[in-house]
Amino acid sequence: MRREHLPRQPKIPSVLTDEADLPPLEPFGAIKRVLRENFGNQKWTYAIAIIAMVVVAATTAATAWMMEAIFNVLAGAANAYDPYSVALAVMTVFAAKGMAGYVQQVALSKAGNSIVSQLQDRLYQKLLQQDAAWFDATDSSNILVRVTQSARAARTVIDIVVTTLIRDTLTLVGLLVVMVWQNALLSAVFLLVVPLALLGVRAVLGQVRAITAAEYASMAEITKVIRETSSGFRVIRSFGLERLLEMRMKRAVSDVEERANAIVRLGSITLPMMDVLAGLAIATVILANTLGSRVGTPATAGEVMAFITALLMAYEPAKRLSRVRVTLETGLAGVRMMFAVLDRPDANGDAPDAVALPEGPRAVALRDVSFGYGKKRNVLTGLSLDFPAGKITAIVGPSGGGKSTVMSLLLRLYDPRSGSVEIDGIDLRRITRRSLRDNISYAGQSTFLFSASVRDNIRMGRENATDEEVETAAKAAQAHDFIMEMPKGYDTQVGENGAFLSGGQRQRLSLARAVLKDAPILLLDEATSALDNASEGLVRDAIVQSTAGRTTILIAHRLSSVMVADEVMFIEGGKLVEQGPLEQLLAGDTRFAALFRPELAATTPADSAT
Repeated sequence: MRREHLPRQPKIPSVLTDEADLPPLEPFGAIKRVLRENFGNQKWTYAIAIIAMVVVAATTAATAWMMEAIFNVLAGAANAYDPYSVALAVMTVFAAKGMAGYVQQVALSKAGNSIVSQLQDRLYQKLLQQDAAWFDATDSSNILVRVTQSARAARTVIDIVVTTLIRDTLTLVGLLVVMVWQNALLSAVFLLVVPLALLGVRAVLGQVRAITAAEYASMAEITKVIRETSSGFRVIRSFGLERLLEMRMKRAVSDVEERANAIVRLGSITLPMMDVLAGLAIATVILANTLGSRVGTPATAGEVMAFITALLMAYEPAKRLSRVRVTLETGLAGVRMMFAVLDRPDANGDAPDAVALPEGPRAVALRDVSFGYGKKRNVLTGLSLDFPAGKITAIVGPSGGGKSTVMSLLLRLYDPRSGSVEIDGIDLRRITRRSLRDNISYAGQSTFLFSASVRDNIRMGRENATDEEVETAAKAAQAHDFIMEMPKGYDTQVGENGAFLSGGQRQRLSLARAVLKDAPILLLDEATSALDNASEGLVRDAIVQSTAGRTTILIAHRLSSVMVADEVMFIEGGKLVEQGPLEQLLAGDTRFAALFRPELAATTPADSAT
């Protein structure tokens, strides 16, 4: 029986692999920054919550203090207060505590939810300001985890600081006051165990920090697998990759589970430690009280009851305070991720001397441009191109020659390493981003559609376009007929990235969107590659009509798509090899003619027959 060999599973990359990507923040520095940047926005809501916490702490201490009076009433002691007064006081204290707890919870939730939404808005706005190179280098699942989980982590840190360090500290202080009031000697015995608890917590902090960072990486891997399963389902099914994806998901889920359990184990180490220390403290108090009764004035039963009650009630806030550093560390990993994004410099801003494009013919040019992706070698080297205003220029050449890179530079998704890209003689780096976007429209072979209706997707080209203008653009892109055959016409939902449409239909909607924008410069990157010959012919005619007077630059691999061009540029190896009118390049012994000779030979018999 043949053994089944599955590919070795790739190591899950950390969400925080690049240490240079992290802000130099120590735990307390990160906490201070989170509070400084977010607490003030909700200061009045937090003020209400803090006031409620003070009431909760005061009523908790009052509950312990009243135990002496309650015990004396129940025991019928001679010095007991009036039973009705004690009962009324108990009801009042517990009612106040309940109402304060409700106000505290509601106020904290309102402030926390608002902080999460504001942080997610800030993170998304920061994403929009990043350059294409960052998106190329950063996995989308990584980005998703940073935007969603890190914002919630910031809220967690603030909630811990507010609730634990304020509510629990005030409660503990109030109960200690009651204990000291009832018996100072016994209180001193109890306080001897506090340093032991702090030493135990300190030992686990480093491990919690490392495990939490790894857990975020596993969560990103889960997101990645789900995203790839959704977008690549056809490839998964056709190549039988279900088993591989299932193993990747199991591994990622198992890693999250294992690390979550590890964090719980580390965080829970303080529980048995605190229980043992609390038991030791209570036992010591009992023995100390017994010895004290033999050598001095014995405490009354009511005083001992109040002291023990305060001691037992102090156990819970003391236990939470002992775990606060461990709990904070689980949130601070996400906070560091968040600041790693928020601290990135904006790459989408305008230069100080940037101007809006003045009126002009909209001639486009590359001047001695060299460019490479990241630190890789140049894709373009000393490339100079001139695209005449109001003309259609086609860029052709073998794959990998730099055609799509030219388009990316024209869209200013990247800036050249040297040289300049210009419109009417103005460097794109000196043109405001808004003005550049207003003057350029784009449609590519990798069509992207939003999960919305057909009408809304086309209207993305120009938000204020009327329904009539949307339909006119659809007709120009030869999309109107198939749209009208859909269940709800222009109001039909297209699904995630046009999942309900064919490749040709998606491409025509993308082209309609570009036509609707009505920009003076139109960039078409294999915009008709998914169309059949008949549809391409109709769309080609529509392009000729809709581009009249516009500067149009198109990339094409089929000769039929190049037929509309006034000028053809042949690019290979990042350099301009040939340039001229279509007929001239086809007639000579050119690289252009050699590239399209098989296509010409295939069409000759049909042409001869006609």
